[in-house]
Amino acid sequence: MLQTLRAKILFYFLLVSMIGILFVSFFIQWGFEESFKSYLDRNREKKIDRVIVAIEKDFEKNGRFTSDPIIGLHEFALTDQIYFQLYDRFGQLQMDSSSIRGMMNGLGLTEPVQNKDEWHTKTYRLNVDQTRIGKLVAIYPEGLIDDEYTFLQTIQLYIYVAVCLTIILAVLFSMVFSKKLTSGLKRLSYAAHELQLHNLGIRIPLKGLPDEVKQLAISFNNLAESLSKEEMLRKQFTGDLAHELRTPLATLRSQIEAFQDGIWEPTPQRLKQSHDELMRLVRLVNELEKLLAAENPQIKLEKTEMEAGSILADVWEMFLPIFNQRGIRLHFEEPDQEGWFRADKDRLIQILSNILNNALKYTTEGKTVCLSVRTDEEDYVGFQIKDEGAGMDDEDIPHIFERFYRGDKSRDRKTGGIGIGLSIVKALMDAHKGKIQVKSKLKKGTTVTLWFPKEE
Repeated sequence: MLQTLRAKILFYFLLVSMIGILFVSFFIQWGFEESFKSYLDRNREKKIDRVIVAIEKDFEKNGRFTSDPIIGLHEFALTDQIYFQLYDRFGQLQMDSSSIRGMMNGLGLTEPVQNKDEWHTKTYRLNVDQTRIGKLVAIYPEGLIDDEYTFLQTIQLYIYVAVCLTIILAVLFSMVFSKKLTSGLKRLSYAAHELQLHNLGIRIPLKGLPDEVKQLAISFNNLAESLSKEEMLRKQFTGDLAHELRTPLATLRSQIEAFQDGIWEPTPQRLKQSHDELMRLVRLVNELEKLLAAENPQIKLEKTEMEAGSILADVWEMFLPIFNQRGIRLHFEEPDQEGWFRADKDRLIQILSNILNNALKYTTEGKTVCLSVRTDEEDYVGFQIKDEGAGMDDEDIPHIFERFYRGDKSRDRKTGGIGIGLSIVKALMDAHKGKIQVKSKLKKGTTVTLWFPKEE
């Protein structure tokens, strides 16, 4: 019992609703009954006050008790069951309308009261000019009478009917709401099960979901999208790796078989070709090892305090001969101010070297690559590498840090790239908790800015 979330929600909805309904109905009934009785008591007191005023005025006018106000006393006995006994100042009974009570009971006009405790008696003094002229005793039922009791019973019946209807509505709405609230979670549970069965195309429709469940569904859809993308990248990685290995292996195989069959003589030039293909395989394995090391969550960085301008100047001097050999101008902008930050120097040089190697590959002779330090972000120091190379399409920019990604496969084949260098850059930047910004225009060039936090 109460094993499912819907059952628990339904139970607690109903529990809260029932408690609320019972409390509200009790207080409404109790409050109305008390207010109604208080109203009747005030109304009775006003009637008695009018009788007292009438008797006192009549006595003041005539100097004695007359029959004129006494007639009104009998009317109250007939209509409101308020009976009066009038005594003079000597205690002599002048009028008693309570005698009518027995006659009315005999005629069946009122219910006879068996218990005398159910009748209430109250005495009022009668005064004229501050002189006591007698007393008036009012006798009336303690509880409700006839129409008053019927009226109260009718109101209570309406309250009971309203409570029953409210309970029915509470049950219906609780069932509807509990189903509505858990429908999104059921969708999520079903989708998670499908995802477990490797149905990576499953998505949760967001329409009609509550905000909290919608955020969970969005996160699930993003997770499914990431898994689908990772699966695609895994397959692409396998294909790309096989392709990268196939070409040098096929070349080596054909050359070795030619040597074995005596078709080729093992001349120094042919042996150099075989060695070049072998070194290509070695470079591929080395790059894969570097990527695995950079993506290792346990990677330890030996961070030290460094000045960005001096680091970039060292890198510029290191790459200047290579760029000059290719006929590409490597320009270094001296920073206006020092930019200090903490980083692992070896990893930093590796990051900058990979970016500069990319710029070297895709920048043609006669063009310029510019190096500069950026300090326009308060908590970061940046290294900017801006080239006038081939550039990229906007749709390629989000994917350039993926393994073996090639926006232009033919171009990468010509340059000899295997698509791992930028993946290493991304992994090492994440390890430094840095940021990478890439701006590029096709046939215009690319600007890469590497932001390193000043402190951690």
